[in-house]
Amino acid sequence: MGVAGSFPSFAGRPPGPVMDREEADRALARLGAEHEAIETSLLALQDHAGRRLLEGAELTGVTRERWATTEQSITLLWGYFDAYAGALAEAREIRARRRHPNREDLVALTELLRGEAVTVANPGAVPPPSVAGPARLSERFSLQELVARMNELYARSLDMVVSSDSVWSALPARIDLLAAELHRTRSLAHSVGVRPGEHPAGDDLAEISEELATLRVQVISDPLAFWLPGPGSAAPGGGRPDTSRYDRAARALEDVRREIEAVLTVRQDAEARLVRLRDVLSRADRTLTEARAARGEVLAKIAASEVPVVSGPPTALQERLAAAADHRRYAQWHRLSPLLESLEQEAEDELLRARESLTSVTAPLAVRAELRGRLDAYKAKVARHGLAEDPVLIERYDAARRMLWSAPCDLRVAEQAVLRYQHAVAETLTPRPPDGPQDRQGTATGEEGETR
Repeated sequence: MGVAGSFPSFAGRPPGPVMDREEADRALARLGAEHEAIETSLLALQDHAGRRLLEGAELTGVTRERWATTEQSITLLWGYFDAYAGALAEAREIRARRRHPNREDLVALTELLRGEAVTVANPGAVPPPSVAGPARLSERFSLQELVARMNELYARSLDMVVSSDSVWSALPARIDLLAAELHRTRSLAHSVGVRPGEHPAGDDLAEISEELATLRVQVISDPLAFWLPGPGSAAPGGGRPDTSRYDRAARALEDVRREIEAVLTVRQDAEARLVRLRDVLSRADRTLTEARAARGEVLAKIAASEVPVVSGPPTALQERLAAAADHRRYAQWHRLSPLLESLEQEAEDELLRARESLTSVTAPLAVRAELRGRLDAYKAKVARHGLAEDPVLIERYDAARRMLWSAPCDLRVAEQAVLRYQHAVAETLTPRPPDGPQDRQGTATGEEGETR
């Protein structure tokens, strides 16, 4: 909604010699064109959407103060324009008296067109902002001075109107769009149980909602408080709206939205994660059951061995797993998310503990199995060398076997018996040297031979 930035400058010369007919006609033609341009600019300002909004708004702060001054300036502008139009009409009337104006007519035209011949009443005796000194009831201007004064008032008024309209055109619509996004995010948050007082993201949403409502009210009532003038710009409306508070609210909402999406991901994966948790805890429970059964077997079959105690099932984890299922059932996703994360780690730790317990408990049985396997391996070795009927080996084998296959089995004694059998096998399989001592040349000591 652009409006001309200033009125055309008055082109006449300062008072001096009396103008001739041609000079007067040229001046009147310029004044007529100037009058039309000024009227067009003033009507455009009068119809400007920003001015209409300012007239109908309940303003506060700096905008209310500047609008009060601007209204006075616009009233004064129309007074100046009326005076300007009156002087033009008077000059045209003088020129229309005769086809060839006499000297008296030319003197009157010179005074009107070049001298301080225009008297303007000062409404309310309030001087414009640029004028210093006491208020006067009326002022006298030349047409050139009058145009300069109108240009100044017009630029000030247009700057105020355009700046306010720019803020109103930019911020409220963006705030409304962000408020709509906030509403969607809040609905989504409620669907996953994120509410004020129950979750930090819910508190953030409440703060953002309050900030947007406050910001919109302030922007509507005091738009100039959100205007940043452009550096060194003299054009009306030079600058931009200050969107810093809006931008902070938008960033905060985006952070909350990402957090809600993370909770939504939990909602989508919750059932599968709960199934995996139940499976891990079930495997841990079965492993502990196996460990307890193995401990009973070890105590019955292995003597003189310390067997660690096997703990019971993890009831605390089962209770928390039931709580997680309740959170899912009642759509309390914001509580389920951190609970699932801790449960998954603790369930894996519990399974690892159960496996270590089973390993510790069955260690004596593993030792017995290793000794049995070693004993049978040496027996097979003896058979391959044709010594299966060796009475010493048979005796030691039977002794070791009785210890390993009896219950309870003393592993320390059984291991010594296996070692004795191993040594006997090794001695039996080691080749014996010929009778009589041998020297290093392989000859009997009594034989003749070279000596060193």
